[in-house]
Amino acid sequence: METVVLNVLMISPGFPKEMKFFTRGLAANGAKVIGLGDQSQDQMPPMAAQALSAHLHVSFGDEQAIVDRVAEFAGRVPIHRVECLWEPYMILGARIRERLGLPGMTVEQTVPYRDKEVMKRVLDAAGIRTPHHYSATTRTGVIEAAETIGFPVIVKPIAGAGSENTYKVANRQELDAVLPALRAIPEVSVEEFVEGDDMTFDTLCVNGQVQHYSIATYIPRALFMKENEWVSPITLVVRDPDAPEWAAGKEMGYQVLAALGFQTGYTHMEWYRTRSGEAVFGEIGARPPGAGLVDLINYASDIDTYSGWAECVVHQRFTQPVERRYSAAWIYKRARGHGVIRRYEGLEAILTEFGSHIVDIDLNPIGSPRRDWRSVLVGDGLVVLRHPDEATARRMAEHVAAHLHIVAG
Repeated sequence: METVVLNVLMISPGFPKEMKFFTRGLAANGAKVIGLGDQSQDQMPPMAAQALSAHLHVSFGDEQAIVDRVAEFAGRVPIHRVECLWEPYMILGARIRERLGLPGMTVEQTVPYRDKEVMKRVLDAAGIRTPHHYSATTRTGVIEAAETIGFPVIVKPIAGAGSENTYKVANRQELDAVLPALRAIPEVSVEEFVEGDDMTFDTLCVNGQVQHYSIATYIPRALFMKENEWVSPITLVVRDPDAPEWAAGKEMGYQVLAALGFQTGYTHMEWYRTRSGEAVFGEIGARPPGAGLVDLINYASDIDTYSGWAECVVHQRFTQPVERRYSAAWIYKRARGHGVIRRYEGLEAILTEFGSHIVDIDLNPIGSPRRDWRSVLVGDGLVVLRHPDEATARRMAEHVAAHLHIVAG
């Protein structure tokens, strides 16, 4: 029997930088990958460019023109799947699927992953605990929503990823101070601030069934990282996501996927674990986590979920053996001072003490300009480590955060 080769349209195959690994994964799993993006093929990372069998170079400014062009191309070369792992173009991917009559998420199914208010309304209806929330399109609406919920509140765009343009405000004076920064955002979500830990629940699914899952925590909380330059952000993947302390979040993750009808691919959910152990939903994307968390998930179990995602898409299965051997953490370092990187302090001692547990180091080179910590989470340095014992992995990560310094001047 002849094997059918899938032609997969991959939107933005080379950007952001982790997309090249997913694109390579599709080709490695036997798909013919057709790129669609605003990078020409010779401008892409070689890994992505070499994985493509064809490429449609477009401008993302005119969505209808892109849909028409893909439809014209599909009249000559059949397209069997459309994949998009970068949030800004997920609706575009859904529109192309609808135009070509392909399986996968429709526009209606995609909207809850892009609009945080719609997302929460769907989950409220399913009985899932979400923060109390309102949407607002005017200054008056934001103020009324905040006063109805009660301070402190979180104000953030209804569409977006992570903590970008997200603010915690403790009172009316702080709210008045951040409102000018929101003028360019057409609609925001105002929601209850939940005291607790920031957690994630990340999955690979096939036809609505979870094939692999992982739980991680942000240290300290994401908004605190965003607001304080001196912080060295840490993300820690826990070794045992089945431990009792994570049970409520894991159960909620499964409920969220069912309520939203997610079928096949990678998902990234953020949730809060309160001091009492209650799980409160944060948000979810129908995409992999960013900021290097996919790499941490891979390091924790010596697997490759870039290729694993592609296997789910192409073959409707996930066959990699998973042995949860480590807790894995990355630590992002922000340089002290201004100008260019002058030196590293504490690195030799850290390598001496933890070297056998460090799996990656990527520091902004000496002489390079210091990066803007507000716009680049990775800051000026990355250290990745892992250890079989979760408490030890956390202690080592916090030691690196406190004792490794990158000095600019």
